Amino acid sequence: MSDTPIKVRRHLSDDLRYRLLKHLSEQPQASQRQLSEILGVSVGSLNYCVNALIARGWVKATNFRNSRNKLAYAYLLTPSGIEAKTRIAVRFLQRKLEEHEALAQEIAQLRHPWTNAPTNPGTVGSASC
Repeated sequence: MSDTPIKVRRHLSDDLRYRLLKHLSEQPQASQRQLSEILGVSVGSLNYCVNALIARGWVKATNFRNSRNKLAYAYLLTPSGIEAKTRIAVRFLQRKLEEHEALAQEIAQLRHPWTNAPTNPGTVGSASC
């Protein structure tokens, strides 16, 4: 079993699911190779993810002939896939807002380290002379 906490793994998979669903809705005729490059995952990992979305009923793969006269797929979001994308997007946005707030607080502390420093006389940064 992986040492990665379940919450972290869920966030990673939520992020990947959201990004994949977003790209599929915008570019349904993109190949798995193209999608894997965009998302920064291996083709095998992407294939696994696409098949999982198909198994959940969120995506439907339809055949078409591309310009090179080869059989290819268009990945279409189903109504339940659109709903799932919306739910995942809300979680994604909430998590990113929380991360933004935490970063903003950390940046504020780094910009003003003396506001959080101990007030012992003789310490570096103190106002004593």
